Amino acid sequence: MNFGLTEEQQLIVDTTRAFVENELYPHEREVERTGHLPMELIKELQKKAMAAGLYAANMPAEVGGAGLDTLSWLLYEKELGKANYALHWTCVARPSNILLAGTDEQKEKYLYPCIRGETWDCLAMTEPGAGSDLRGMKATARQDGSDWVLNGTKHFISHADIAGFAIVFMASGEEDSPRGKRKKITAFFVDKGTKGFTVREGYRNVSHRGYTNSILEFDDCRLPASQVLGEVHKGFEVANSWLGATRLQVAATCLGRAERALGHAISYAAERQQFGQQIGKFQGVSFKLADMATEMKAANLMTFEAGWKYDAGTVTDEDMAMAKLKATEVLAFIADEAIQIHGGMGLMDDLPLERIWRDARVERIWEGTSEIQRHIISRALLRRLGA
Repeated sequence: MNFGLTEEQQLIVDTTRAFVENELYPHEREVERTGHLPMELIKELQKKAMAAGLYAANMPAEVGGAGLDTLSWLLYEKELGKANYALHWTCVARPSNILLAGTDEQKEKYLYPCIRGETWDCLAMTEPGAGSDLRGMKATARQDGSDWVLNGTKHFISHADIAGFAIVFMASGEEDSPRGKRKKITAFFVDKGTKGFTVREGYRNVSHRGYTNSILEFDDCRLPASQVLGEVHKGFEVANSWLGATRLQVAATCLGRAERALGHAISYAAERQQFGQQIGKFQGVSFKLADMATEMKAANLMTFEAGWKYDAGTVTDEDMAMAKLKATEVLAFIADEAIQIHGGMGLMDDLPLERIWRDARVERIWEGTSEIQRHIISRALLRRLGA
């Protein structure tokens, strides 16, 4: 592995970093204060992101994206991750790559409008009683002639309030397995405004102010067969084929916030004077900085190695689980230590540290909890010995 960046990768980093610092940082305080991201601001920043070539950059070139390899994409995600989540996710949208699994007609209707910035997608799997255990979902889809009828509730659905449609996973039958009956899952496109489909305001949340979650309700919501994404009863296969790298995306955005927090901690330790010297000269602070920098490097290497292996076709679920686990837990550690170094000022909203600290909490939960990542890792270790 070559640890240096190519000229193109360095350009991607520099361009994204400049956009984040010049266009997103100035709006952070207002979004954090109000918890609201106005649509007029979204549209303004969206145009600027498109002009900079950063909008939908995760998409392949043949559909209008930047065609980034996985490692370059993670470098881009890391820089975006330094900003308030609502600002970078909504205004510099990266449509879900599960849209690439659609038919040509579905791509025309759903994928390309997202790439052009005309709408947003949202992904609906989680239910009040089914989080990590997606086979436990109770929301159903039953066939009625050539149509499908959807019933049930999804929650914690990110930015569903502005999305033009939802990609919804529903239990559509049962099959036998060595552990007994298990549910078959089918994925559907559901347009906002479809009869029987209601989007309700979600929960107030300590993390990512301005980035909303919603509750989706389905009450005899009827869909034609053309709204099925992938094959009937093959929803898990669709998800596993197209959503694998989302854990690396979470890891990369966490690295960005951790790096920003570490930068503030180093600067403060070099400038702040107590007892006649810079606080960074006290072992209690200097050792914190050393530990933070070491953990930061480890998380970077694990995440970018996984991205490199993804492009080489050798990545494993274990690699991606390790990257997600390490990066999210390192972010929590660095955010907490950065506040400790700043003392009381670290908790004031004059600095982004209290926001980074709050935002860090959700990262160890969504896209698979830290416990789920450890389960994936340990299972892979034991399987090698037939256990």
